[in-house]
Amino acid sequence: MLVVVCACAVCIPFGLGAAIYLSEYAARRTRKILKPALELLAGIPTVVYGYFALTFVTPRLQELGLPVGVFSALSAGLVMGVMLLPTVASVSEDAMAAVPHDLRDGAYALGSTKYQVATRIVVPAAISGIIASFVLAISRAVGETMIVLIAAGGQPNWTSNPLEAVQTMTAFIAATGQGDVPTGSIEYKTIFAVGATLFVMTLIMNLVSIRLVRKYREVYE
Repeated sequence: MLVVVCACAVCIPFGLGAAIYLSEYAARRTRKILKPALELLAGIPTVVYGYFALTFVTPRLQELGLPVGVFSALSAGLVMGVMLLPTVASVSEDAMAAVPHDLRDGAYALGSTKYQVATRIVVPAAISGIIASFVLAISRAVGETMIVLIAAGGQPNWTSNPLEAVQTMTAFIAATGQGDVPTGSIEYKTIFAVGATLFVMTLIMNLVSIRLVRKYREVYE
C-alpha cells in the first residue's frame, strides 16, 4: 500500500490534469498527437520501468539529498505512477469527451471561464468515469510485479517510510516462486495465500468502484 500511495500521488493529479488539458484546452490536432504519445507509455515493458527507477530515479533522489538507499518504495512508486499516467488520462479524457457540449455552451453563456467550465461542469459530470480510472490504476498498481521486484528491494519491512526498502506482495510471489520450493511446504502454500489476498483486495476495490460509478453516474440523452 505504501508503493501504491506513492504511485497515486503521481498518476492521479497529473493524469487528471492531462485529461482536462486534452479534453478542454488542447486543439484537435494537438490532441491527436499528444494522446497517442501519452498512451505509448503504457506499451513500455514494466521491466524497463524497473531498471529506469533503479538506475536513474534513485540516483536523482540521492542527489536531492534524500536518504535513499539502492532500493526504496519511493523510487518504485514514482516510476509506477508514470506508468499509470496513460490509464488515468485516457479513461478520464474519454469520460469528459462524453459530456454533452450543451452543458459547456450553457456555462459559457452564463459568463463562465474555460477553467470554471472544466473544473465545475465537465469534471463533476464525468466523475463516474474519472473514479473508474482511479480504481483501475490502483488495481493495476496493487498487482504490479517487475517494477517493485527490481526497484523496491526484497526486504520484508513493515514501515510507513517510503525512503526505505520494502518487499511487496507481488514481489514476494515472484521471489519465492523463483527458488526451489518443495510442493506442499509452508513456503509453497504462502505463494497461494498471498495471491488469494491480492485477488480479494482487487475484487473489493472493483466492487467499491462499481458502486461508486452507479451512484454518481450521469446519463445524458
